[in-house]
Amino acid sequence: MKKIINTPNAPSPIGPYNQAVIVNKQVFISGTIAMDLQSKQLIKCPIKDETRIVMDYIGEILKASGCTFDNVVKTTIFLNDMNNFVHVNEIYSAYFKSDFPARATIQAARLPKDANVEISVEAIQF
Repeated sequence: MKKIINTPNAPSPIGPYNQAVIVNKQVFISGTIAMDLQSKQLIKCPIKDETRIVMDYIGEILKASGCTFDNVVKTTIFLNDMNNFVHVNEIYSAYFKSDFPARATIQAARLPKDANVEISVEAIQF
């Protein structure tokens, strides 16, 4: 049985998907960008701020799923420019207390709403 998660504390989907889906205690969080909750427009800001906004939104979706960043086992980070890798890492790492999750980081030609960073997450409910 799958459970759909959508919280008003993170951007609503801009396509035919949900913020997260839970199946057998596995939480699959869709790619998340720094989109304004009301206007649904990208929040234009420096990459570190954009990453912080994305991670905060992911935290809200995790919370709505009954999880925290401690439950995260895998992340995928999409960057529009791999030169931002170090800046994203600086912010990203602050959200994990220890035992970082597995991760892939990919440079993409273009991200939704022309975002600089998009992050998707997989977590396990304890």
